[in-house]
Amino acid sequence: MSYSYEEIIDFVEQEDVIFIHLAFTDAFGRQKKIAIPPDELRRAFTDGISFDASAIAGFTGVIKSDLFLFPIPDTLTILPWRSFQGKVVRMFCDIRYPDGTPYEKDSRAILKSAVKAARNMNLSVSFGSEFEFYLFNLDEKGRPTKDPIDQAGYMDVAPFDRGENIRREIVLTMKEIGIYPETSHHEEGPGQNEVDFRYSNAITAADNAMNFQTVVHAIAMQNGVYADFSPKPLPDNAGNGLHINMSVNIIDGVDDTDYTPYFMAGIIKHIKELSAFLNPVEESYKRLGEKKAPKYISWSHQNRSQLIRIPAAKGQYKRIELRSADPMTNPYIAYALLIYAGLDGIKNRYELPDPVDIDLYNADAAELMNIDQLPGSLEEARKIAVDSTFINSVLPENFLDILK
Repeated sequence: MSYSYEEIIDFVEQEDVIFIHLAFTDAFGRQKKIAIPPDELRRAFTDGISFDASAIAGFTGVIKSDLFLFPIPDTLTILPWRSFQGKVVRMFCDIRYPDGTPYEKDSRAILKSAVKAARNMNLSVSFGSEFEFYLFNLDEKGRPTKDPIDQAGYMDVAPFDRGENIRREIVLTMKEIGIYPETSHHEEGPGQNEVDFRYSNAITAADNAMNFQTVVHAIAMQNGVYADFSPKPLPDNAGNGLHINMSVNIIDGVDDTDYTPYFMAGIIKHIKELSAFLNPVEESYKRLGEKKAPKYISWSHQNRSQLIRIPAAKGQYKRIELRSADPMTNPYIAYALLIYAGLDGIKNRYELPDPVDIDLYNADAAELMNIDQLPGSLEEARKIAVDSTFINSVLPENFLDILK
């Protein structure tokens, strides 16, 4: 639903809102915010709220470091766990220079451009993500440990699964703010959990990802535990993945073309170039190739050892699932690059390689020798991205400075 500035201002006055959080992400996807009182909201809408961009990772230097946040009314969210003394709300923001021009490293704006590029081809891409995270106990000083809250396994139930009530609270809180998870369950690792989201448009899906991580951290803290989204928090156990489900949709008119194979082929062609963004920390590469995390560049139907699989589903639930990303990614940049890669596949009618219908985790060397692999380190992935003609063509000119 679309709201005007005046409607948001009226809402804030009528609902006893005492603080407004103006949220955005740095270039790496870490959420940031400035809190303002209600009497500053009108100024935020009309003139923006300034901040020191030189202090934000991946943003501009100290010269011309002033940038401005402009809240987006449609993203208003009430933070339910902060309602004990008046309401606290949050809005995501557009980032602009003092002269009003958009800031080129604004991750959300980059995703908007990708969505527009798809729309120009009469296409939209829907996203539904599956987030994995661990819950760890705190020490006597309230600091995170690497001691899982339970020793349960995949889809175990209480009392073995000690995260059940926390997941329930997370899901209910998400619903309070208008986000509707599909499923939740205990994952393979001790203390590891997963929550899966319904499909939504790309920008909403990325906003939901940011909201989700905020909710998980807040609910975990309220329950006296710590939520860890890092790719490989326990060396000998399953890593945390971010499985990204995508479907390609025709917007208007009669067109019975199935664009999915071309879209997949584009992602497969460019996946090495995307890896520095989908797997953005060194620890990401300790996860790949272990415990169902992919290492080889391949696809298949239903096969969970593949980079991309086509899950068994019917009707609106048909999708492609990319399994290499992890939760440390910036979802705005990840979704933007996946859209651009898929569109490149559609434009050029890239041919999808044959499916690989073997268990890659238990295959012998002869079966694997002709299958290309994902980068083996962050250094390798960054070099591939920086040297990529494709990446340089779809991201702002100086965005890749964050990889150098």
